[in-house]
Amino acid sequence: MMHAYPETYLNDAMNNLGNMFDYGLVDLHYDPERFYEQFLTSGVAKQFEQGNPKYVAGLSGPELAIEVIYRTEDHRPTQMPSEEIDKSPEYWAGWSLAYYQWYRAHRFSYLQQYGLTIQRILSMYPTLHEADLSKFVTVADEIIAKEKSAQISNLQRMRKNCGMTQKELAEKSGTSLRMVQLYEQRKQDIRKAEAQTLVNLSRVLGCGVEDLFE
Repeated sequence: MMHAYPETYLNDAMNNLGNMFDYGLVDLHYDPERFYEQFLTSGVAKQFEQGNPKYVAGLSGPELAIEVIYRTEDHRPTQMPSEEIDKSPEYWAGWSLAYYQWYRAHRFSYLQQYGLTIQRILSMYPTLHEADLSKFVTVADEIIAKEKSAQISNLQRMRKNCGMTQKELAEKSGTSLRMVQLYEQRKQDIRKAEAQTLVNLSRVLGCGVEDLFE
């Protein structure tokens, strides 16, 4: 299985993301979903999920939180992080999220889109915080699978937004109709499509290649 970045960074990444959420939610009292949205829009999430050493292992958790806030609010909090012996539920949420993102190699925005929000993870704390991480992976997989089944794929959504039929998209992009159908039904992983196919589809739909991915 291909992971998001080398495993040598994983322990630092988990600890740092856990401490980022602990500092942001506990010390600075940010709303969980607001802070997570800022994490996504700041660009820090993208650096983290790509395994940029500065972000997964270089900056501390509080430094990551400060970077998120600076990029989205243009100021840097000066409050010192609290020192607690026991790890908070907020720490566990970030710690578990970092592991799952690394393990499945999905974007953080994808996890949020399909129901794995910070609030949802926090709700798992009472039953899962002492369990093996494999149990968290199983539960997270189930949440995402259920949410995905209730939502249309990115490819289908963008095609419909462009007012095209599957046949029209296939003809304009040079992709077979059957493959368009399989990608939309998620019976074929669009992330594994040939590079030229992705370029052609994104050109016809007027979007970036990454926008096609789930």
